[in-house]
Amino acid sequence: MRLTENIARVQERIAAAALRSGHKPDSITLMAVTKTFPPEQIRQAHDAGIRVFGENRVQEFAGKFQALRDLSNAEWHMIGHLQTNKAAKALELFGHIDSLDSLRLARKLNDVASQLNKRISVLIEINVGGEAVKSGVSPDSEELENLVNAAPELPHLEFRGLMTVPPYSSDPEQSRPHFRRMRELFEQIAGRKLPGMKMEVLSMGMSHDFEVAIEEGASCVRVGTAIFGDRPK
Repeated sequence: MRLTENIARVQERIAAAALRSGHKPDSITLMAVTKTFPPEQIRQAHDAGIRVFGENRVQEFAGKFQALRDLSNAEWHMIGHLQTNKAAKALELFGHIDSLDSLRLARKLNDVASQLNKRISVLIEINVGGEAVKSGVSPDSEELENLVNAAPELPHLEFRGLMTVPPYSSDPEQSRPHFRRMRELFEQIAGRKLPGMKMEVLSMGMSHDFEVAIEEGASCVRVGTAIFGDRPK
């Protein structure tokens, strides 16, 4: 029951933030981040109406997948750093890769998806805070330019937008400038109308700052602890 109540509370907060910023509440996707949580809790979240789930590690989700594969209407998103040598396994498990961070990985995913006769939804991960410990491409980098221009050459990838994890702060307002920078970048790329680039999704905001992210233009928020509670040690 607590999980159901947590989801309802998060959805209320999403709706309030959306209305404050002039967005329709149903235009915001709630992704439940399920890393370290067992299949039983993921299934409970699904029973409570969640349909979009994010996992950080290929190997961890591989261990859960058999217990969840009957949830045919669930979307499984890879949101953690993906190494090229795990691309094939990732595409067996996930329909969405939200952490595309290099042209090399994009080409590898396209090759594997071609072999599987699949088309995979991807988001480009932006390292908006320039943190050395985080993956993602710099907002002003040549790598980002190469990625957005390469989209027509990668027909098995559906480029749908951007994702970011800003520098952590216990004060959500500290994230606002980063979220605003992301919205500006999103609008800038969308305005170029590049072939093969659908700019539909801006994924940003987590349990501690998703309301600020929505106010700054997020269309998808990734929430874990506010739904499931503290992660198991």
